[in-house]
Amino acid sequence: MGLLRFVPIKLTIFLVIGMLFGHTFDLDLIPPLLLTLLLMGVLGVLFVKQKSRKSITFGIVACSATMALGALSMAISQPKNLPGHYSQHDLNGNHIWQLKVAEVLKPSSFASRYIISVQSFDLKKTTGKLLLEIPTAQTPQPLQVDDELSTYTAITAIRPPQNPHQFDYQSYMADLGITYQMKLQVDSFILEEHPNRTIYGRTAAARNAIISKLKAYNFGAEELGITQALLLGQRNDISDTTNANYRNAGAMHILALSGLHIGILLLLLEFLFKPLEQLPRGRTVKLLAIVVLLWGFALLAGFSASIVRAVTMFSFVAYARFLNRPGNTFNILALSMFFILLAFDPKLLFHVGFQMSYAAVFAIVWIYPMLQKFWAPKNRLVKKLWQLLSVSMAAQLGVLPISLFYFHQFPGLFFVSNLLVVPFLGLILGVGIVVIVLALFGALPEFLVTAYNTLIALMNTAIEWVARQEAFIFTDIPFDGSQLLLAYTVIISFLALCSKVGFKRTATFLLAVIGLQLWGILVSYRAKHKEALFLAHQTRNTVIMYQAGIDLSVFSSYPERTKRLTSDYKVAERIAAVHFGPVQNSYTIKDKKLMVIDSLGVYLHEGTAPDYLLLTQSPKVNLERMVDSLRPKAILADGSNYSSDVARWSKTCRDKGLPFHFTGDKGAYYFELGD
Repeated sequence: MGLLRFVPIKLTIFLVIGMLFGHTFDLDLIPPLLLTLLLMGVLGVLFVKQKSRKSITFGIVACSATMALGALSMAISQPKNLPGHYSQHDLNGNHIWQLKVAEVLKPSSFASRYIISVQSFDLKKTTGKLLLEIPTAQTPQPLQVDDELSTYTAITAIRPPQNPHQFDYQSYMADLGITYQMKLQVDSFILEEHPNRTIYGRTAAARNAIISKLKAYNFGAEELGITQALLLGQRNDISDTTNANYRNAGAMHILALSGLHIGILLLLLEFLFKPLEQLPRGRTVKLLAIVVLLWGFALLAGFSASIVRAVTMFSFVAYARFLNRPGNTFNILALSMFFILLAFDPKLLFHVGFQMSYAAVFAIVWIYPMLQKFWAPKNRLVKKLWQLLSVSMAAQLGVLPISLFYFHQFPGLFFVSNLLVVPFLGLILGVGIVVIVLALFGALPEFLVTAYNTLIALMNTAIEWVARQEAFIFTDIPFDGSQLLLAYTVIISFLALCSKVGFKRTATFLLAVIGLQLWGILVSYRAKHKEALFLAHQTRNTVIMYQAGIDLSVFSSYPERTKRLTSDYKVAERIAAVHFGPVQNSYTIKDKKLMVIDSLGVYLHEGTAPDYLLLTQSPKVNLERMVDSLRPKAILADGSNYSSDVARWSKTCRDKGLPFHFTGDKGAYYFELGD
């Protein structure tokens, strides 16, 4: 196929390499800045003096300059390199903060959550973002985008995961440029009466107005939630059950506004504005109208990463269609990616949605034509079904390694979901736009409400039916980063081999397959020979986990609460069997002893001093007297204890010079097993 012959593709690859380098080594600003300026200067000299732009020297310098530019853009995005960022100040203790709501997040079970931009720190103008949490029970009226508030409080760093193989929320937020959080009570801040409005706040208000208008009609709760997701990019009102159904059916891309929806919208706009081509300069007017409306839709949907990516890419597509030279689709895809990463945020590179979107589109562009050449049915209906199935298969193959890496599951009936829903998605989007316009003018007829409600309900029913076929939902699939890279190597080398058979391509494919198999054998061997024992952290529960090869024993006060914790560990460590049991009063760990003191506070002095003393469920004991009596070598406390008790025990241990480990602060505690 010779994709590397195209300059945009090569430059995008080297830009990504530079960004990965900058992210891995967390560079300061000056080195990549000086290197970029130097290489750009050399490139300019070569551009002027050399007649040929295809020389090896020119190519090497151009690629090096692009890599340096990628590293520079990543360095610029780091808070530590921004002089006006709030993290450059001393953050200890309380400070005066002036804040502005930038984004409303989906609330948790306990708190409303927001991303807020910092306007000032101790009355000094600053920049940066924070995660804000306000207890749900104390929030009479949720905050809205552009709301401004002032408070005098402290912030805390977002903590890393406290147990092995848990979701790393700290890294996830860091990729959004957020490393600190603020927790406020409803009476601990002042809300400004007349905040300055931005275009984001105005569009958020417009979305809320549309939602309010729709709620005035007789839509079902689930149907209204789906409508908001499909047309406004708001998924907060979709129930967990519906979310799970779409995920298990392999149809989450339908709910997440992405390239699929923008592509359909582009086709609808092309159809609606086609009469403009009859006017003088009508094609130019048509292009401008389409691009403006696409970006207006992106703004209305909140400028999510997937929407920005999709609208950017299809803006390039619209321009290519305007020139009547569709050109190479890979070039368009590469140019859109290059532009997004440089113009918006290089950290989008690490967003799952961004990765899956580009993997899906790239796979469709590459694999779909190959499948159409493989079989070209004559029957028109069969041909349409095969085309739809080919797109679904290509997209699923493109995102399969990423999906396995992040979610560890594979929906076996994904093609059924797409065959049932995607053909009607254009109708759903088109009618949905009409519904919103009529609702805004108060002219939405009841029959259209009923018809659209029924249409969405039928889609939900079809997805629910697919999701119920549990035998075809493969879950808890172990898949690590090395397997991710090797799997893509296998897929790409296989597709290259299918395009053109040759010795090098065959050898590359076979080596990739062998490499994937060898890595699987290696990790299985490691898992079978691993032994680990640790005290996990879980609120209001005691959890001790012991791994012996591919067997896991979980000792817990409330085993039913450990489902997620156990599942995450089981998948990552390739556990075959899990055994549950109650927490015992004492354990022998090799030649060391662990004594457990629970809420009863009862213990037996057996003469031998325990190496570890574990306090659970806030026992009413005099720790100082107990330490003098038992003489343990270390004190442990888990998440089942009250924070006030933990603080008191911590002070006692400091006074005694005794090691103290609280899982709520330091995470899981690993016991030394030795040989």
